[in-house]
Amino acid sequence: MKNIGINSGSDLLITKTKQLKDRAEKLEAAARPAHRETSSGAIKLVNSGTHAKALITLNDAAITTPDARPLFHTGQKWIERGDRVVILGANGTGKSQMIRAVLAAIQDQHPTIKAAATLVLGYSDQNLAQLPDTMTPQALISQHANDQTTKTLLAGAGIKPDWQTRPLGKLSGGQRARLAMLLLRLSNPNFYLLDEPTNHLDIEGQEALESELLSQGATCLLVSHDRDFIRAVGSRFWQVEKRKLIEVDGPEPFFKAELNRPS
Repeated sequence: MKNIGINSGSDLLITKTKQLKDRAEKLEAAARPAHRETSSGAIKLVNSGTHAKALITLNDAAITTPDARPLFHTGQKWIERGDRVVILGANGTGKSQMIRAVLAAIQDQHPTIKAAATLVLGYSDQNLAQLPDTMTPQALISQHANDQTTKTLLAGAGIKPDWQTRPLGKLSGGQRARLAMLLLRLSNPNFYLLDEPTNHLDIEGQEALESELLSQGATCLLVSHDRDFIRAVGSRFWQVEKRKLIEVDGPEPFFKAELNRPS
């Protein structure tokens, strides 16, 4: 009985110690800033925390063209924390229209697409329309950082000093794409909505984006024609098929079908 008593006390002490350690670790993690500056200015996306289990809920949403022509219905679907959902489908089936519908739901009320109150959006479209042509890179990034940090971040993103004060419309597609990724990082989102994010990125930029989406455990909904990017990043796959959005196990059957599809 004496031994049992000693063991029970030891077990209780160990349990209490572990509980205190776990609590301290949680408090330390919560105290860390979600945004992390890097001196290089390299693409580094930060996934801020959220308590909502489902960031996006689709209640059989009807996806349509801009002139209200029906394309497909989503069925009942959710995007939860850590999901990296890729939308698959042939050209013209409405993949980008779905991205726009989710964007509209996040920015305003939508009857059948719901965004969690805790959702913080990071958005990039295939035309980089979120970058105003008349604004300079310096003016854009200085909204999020001081002058010296702005210059360092822009240089690290491949924007040399003499280009930092020129209108964005004068930059190359690659420069604009890297600037868009930098802007995403600084906005500190917990949900990324990406329409062809690798369109203008070079190989180094693509690899950096892949690495950061994976290492940060980012939650995202994306459309891409880059098969290697899809394979590397996707954790769930939704395919537009016969005017419905269905969940599939992976992208390979779709890729194979696309190769055999008549041009």
